[in-house]
Amino acid sequence: MKKGQLAFVVQKHKATSLHYDFRLEIGGVMPSWSVPKGPTLDSGVRRLAMPTSDHLMEYRHFEGVLKGEYGAGPVMIWDEGTYDPEVEVSKGVRREVVERKEAELVAKKSLEEGNLKFRLYGKKLKGSFALVRTAGWGGKESWLLIKHRDEYSQPGYDANDYDYSAVSKKTLAQIAGQEELVGPSRGLEAEEKEGVADYRRRAHGHRAGG
Repeated sequence: MKKGQLAFVVQKHKATSLHYDFRLEIGGVMPSWSVPKGPTLDSGVRRLAMPTSDHLMEYRHFEGVLKGEYGAGPVMIWDEGTYDPEVEVSKGVRREVVERKEAELVAKKSLEEGNLKFRLYGKKLKGSFALVRTAGWGGKESWLLIKHRDEYSQPGYDANDYDYSAVSKKTLAQIAGQEELVGPSRGLEAEEKEGVADYRRRAHGHRAGG
């Protein structure tokens, strides 16, 4: 059976500050986390990941310059590919879920529980990872993005050392210079701007009630 049933994307975004938006296909949309330092293949490092708004599936294809007041700046498709959820069968031993229907159910349940385990099949990111919800601070929900130790682990891996698009091979600076590029549709920009509060409301609702 083919592995990698669901889509993922990492978009490098220079808005007010530089960050990486990590997005996983779950339930027909893409729940998203802002990772300030970017994802890593270093299994000894945990990256802070702050939940943001759900995004439409089509947004994973956007690379260009966002216009407007909210989030204005260049966006790079830093990595893209597919993933499968994983379930822990014993301590440190995980089973990859490769059947799509089961994969969708496991991903949704894991998101609700705040403990996502998954295997990425990207161009830069490969192998087993976890996203784990933490207590957070100041009333803000936060997660940790963790690379499980496997054959793809690379000590010292820094996403900023790989400043090129997985699609166009352009750097963020080159993308920023493409002023002729048009941003996403107005609907997508509105979804970005207004989605945070809606995401909080829906996420807390389905995570609490299932």
